[in-house]
Amino acid sequence: MMLAGCASAGAAEPPATDAATDATAGLSVDEIHLGYFANVTHAPALVGIEEGLFQEALGDDVTITTQVFPAGPPAIEALTAGAIDATFVGPNPAINTFIQSAGASARVVAGAATGGAALVVRDGIDKPADLKGTSLATPQLGGTQDVALRNWLTEQGLKNDTSGGGDVHVTPTENAQTLTLFQQGDLDGAWLPEPWVSRLIIDGGAHVLVDETDLWEDGKFPTTVLLVRKDFLDEHPDAVEALVAGNLAAIKWIDDNPEEAPEVINGAIEKETGKALAPEVITRALDNVTFTADPAAGTFKTLVDHGITAGVQKEGSIKGLFDLRILNKLLEADGGTPVSAGKLGED
Repeated sequence: MMLAGCASAGAAEPPATDAATDATAGLSVDEIHLGYFANVTHAPALVGIEEGLFQEALGDDVTITTQVFPAGPPAIEALTAGAIDATFVGPNPAINTFIQSAGASARVVAGAATGGAALVVRDGIDKPADLKGTSLATPQLGGTQDVALRNWLTEQGLKNDTSGGGDVHVTPTENAQTLTLFQQGDLDGAWLPEPWVSRLIIDGGAHVLVDETDLWEDGKFPTTVLLVRKDFLDEHPDAVEALVAGNLAAIKWIDDNPEEAPEVINGAIEKETGKALAPEVITRALDNVTFTADPAAGTFKTLVDHGITAGVQKEGSIKGLFDLRILNKLLEADGGTPVSAGKLGED
């Protein structure tokens, strides 16, 4: 099934929600704290809240308290502190917390989106060598797009460091400010997730220098996963099952409603940010994102290497990062195909 050119991976076909809702009736919690970003790459979270799909899966007796974050690192801080129970987040912050805590902090229980990230730049920059002496932005130091940019620059022989030095000056900047600075000519480009890639192109006149899809085998790389605090998973697996069921229901809803979905996603973004995206921006952004519950676990060892190269992550094992047993139980119950943890956890 397609949404503006985007299809959920066949290996993670969402199950029907009715059975999942029945299975999670009478949960062991009365409130769940959930984090996410107001980005197109977090559309399953936006749709799940807006359309009441998480609430349906959790039941009427459970309150959902949400918190919107600008990037991955602050979401991880909140998760680690116990301020939230689960969050939609990029893969590199998930890797970081797992390694730093020696596996005690959190588990990836499902995917949400792949694709939808790129390096966009001003006119006059047409090849890697043109970047020498430029200033580029990423959403936040240590975030998924920050790691992707720093790793790619290093591969191109362009020195960079976490203090903004080197051949290319990388400055972590909040996404809306990145757009403003780019429009003012104070930034030469940025590696961003959607819809900010499309906003810089349509609203700022940028062009794509590197589409991250081109850097991965089969063009598949994880952008958003559902990460749950390990203690919460251990103590309340029924509540986690409801969250995973809500995520699956949201992905299915997006697939089933290709005409309505852009409006709902855009409305949710407007509610959180105070400004809706232009129709051409939301259309272009959705063209570049695939919504899937498969977290693409097979890419995570490479992501670890990228983080080390970027200088924002220490070495360590990520074996045990994934616990996909609940996800696969729901998929199999609906006749779907289980997804793999890539020998990095339970599936």
